[in-house]
Amino acid sequence: MTENENTAQYAFRKFGDTVLRTAYACTGSIQEAEDITQDVFLKLHSSQTAFADDEHMKAWLMRAAINRGRNYRKSFRISRTSSIDDENAPQIASAPVDDPDGIKDMIRALPQKYSEVIYLYYYEGYNIREISGLLGKSENTISSLLQRGRKKLRMELEKEDNYGSERI
Repeated sequence: MTENENTAQYAFRKFGDTVLRTAYACTGSIQEAEDITQDVFLKLHSSQTAFADDEHMKAWLMRAAINRGRNYRKSFRISRTSSIDDENAPQIASAPVDDPDGIKDMIRALPQKYSEVIYLYYYEGYNIREISGLLGKSENTISSLLQRGRKKLRMELEKEDNYGSERI
């Protein structure tokens, strides 16, 4: 086995679930998330990238998954077709299964620039500086996106609460 094979196998065992969850958060489709995850690890396998440590490797993998998720959202196929309901898709390993209020769906429905930042901050536990490095944007921009995304999410939650109280 070559060093790249060992690196790719190690990375997949250690960060495979994280990359899959990130891809799913970007696409909203388990099938596309699996394809993106496979692409990311194939890219790692064929690359000659040297990593300083596990955090550097994880950041590289997350960045690659986010980029592929963006490309997926911009693709002709997704922009010109409607998606099939993905509610019956199997649960992603290690992902929190309970989402009684549908908050993940609301986050996914936000514009991509907000949903990415909110996902990385709340679900993956990155801080603003780390997200800044992952997305290649300034810390002030990330902070603003996080604040605006929270505000939009809060407005959606309030709308949902208003609709829910009218039904009763």
